[in-house]
Amino acid sequence: MYNGYNSYLRPYFDNTPISNPYNYPCPPRAEAPMYPGRVLPLRDYGPNPFVINIKETTLQNNTFRTALWTGNYLQLTLMSINVGDSIGLEMHPDVDQFIRLEQGQGLVIMGDSRDRLNYQQRVSDNYVILIPAGKWHNLINTGCVPLKLYSIYAPPQHPHGTVHKTKEVAEEHHV
Repeated sequence: MYNGYNSYLRPYFDNTPISNPYNYPCPPRAEAPMYPGRVLPLRDYGPNPFVINIKETTLQNNTFRTALWTGNYLQLTLMSINVGDSIGLEMHPDVDQFIRLEQGQGLVIMGDSRDRLNYQQRVSDNYVILIPAGKWHNLINTGCVPLKLYSIYAPPQHPHGTVHKTKEVAEEHHV
């Protein structure tokens, strides 16, 4: 009688387990480091095709803002926000923004005007923040470690190759 739960390839042999007749080694894991034994140089790789482990690369970043990839319609930046500091209250009139936190905790505030920030949400590791174009927003680091995140802008918000080592430098070059 046929049993659909039988884990054998040839059910007419009682003790024949499924085997790999080709004996190929396992393919490399997707999470294997792209650059084994060294860190990825943090620079703008756009608009060329690019694949990375985003979590490792985000945690590696120690600058306030580094553009990692800039294309015609999309930009990926890495950020590290110091304890007690914030991104800074801002609004992008024609840019949608996606933020993912990889380390730390904070408070997101948003609203329709800089004087009416009526949306608040606590966030931490693995949270995603979606900011529609035209919304005033800020992210404040309320934790005890630097807030490490990556941000995707559509369309790009910063010039290709942007690196702001500190928040003060970023404010001097604010678009």
